[in-house]
Amino acid sequence: MSESDFPLPPANFEFLVFSLKTQAEMHLGLVSFGEEKPDAPNLPAASHAIDMLAMIADKTRGNLTMEEQRLMENSLTELRFRYVQASDASQKSGEGSSAS
Repeated sequence: MSESDFPLPPANFEFLVFSLKTQAEMHLGLVSFGEEKPDAPNLPAASHAIDMLAMIADKTRGNLTMEEQRLMENSLTELRFRYVQASDASQKSGEGSSAS
């Protein structure tokens, strides 16, 4: 079985949420693949991925199972918290470099 024959996960709501969450985590510098070091945070791209997930939450409100709603809410809460952490760290590192 070649790499191109790798089975794809099911196309479901859970996978969509995890895909957007992973994109945001990558842009926040929290996740990397292989032996690579995570990239420096790209806050605008992370914010965009979080906003996309929030838009889906708004558009699907009232149409999700309890598990799907919980997954969405927990993902958004975690990503927003991580975004604030990355933003604060970015500002602090910027302050340190501007003081010299």
